[in-house]
Amino acid sequence: MAFNSKSLSLSTIILFLVIHAYIVREARAAGECGRTSVDTAAKTLIPCLGATKNIRAKVTPLCCSRVVSSLRNPKCLCAIFLSPLGKAAGINLAIAITIPKRCNIKNRPIGAKCGSKMP
Repeated sequence: MAFNSKSLSLSTIILFLVIHAYIVREARAAGECGRTSVDTAAKTLIPCLGATKNIRAKVTPLCCSRVVSSLRNPKCLCAIFLSPLGKAAGINLAIAITIPKRCNIKNRPIGAKCGSKMP
């Protein structure tokens, strides 16, 4: 089977386009929560759901450990609280942003805004 220069260059162009499409898709996937979607990241915080709605609700140790992990990227935590999924779950942003303090997390961002709210 012989290859001519036209078929080789067409194959090269197609390969280039496939690689380019993959790179663009991966770049778009890197959002507030990196390569993890906000919805997927939000599901890790299900143990915190009660504490996001009621300031008097007990914040569980599991919730606190998940928040510590989420605080590696505070923009992700904020995106979760502000997401359509978060709103549908009834998250109260003013209450949710108090969770790191209620968990006594020492290295929490202070003075950072999440939407129009500050912790």
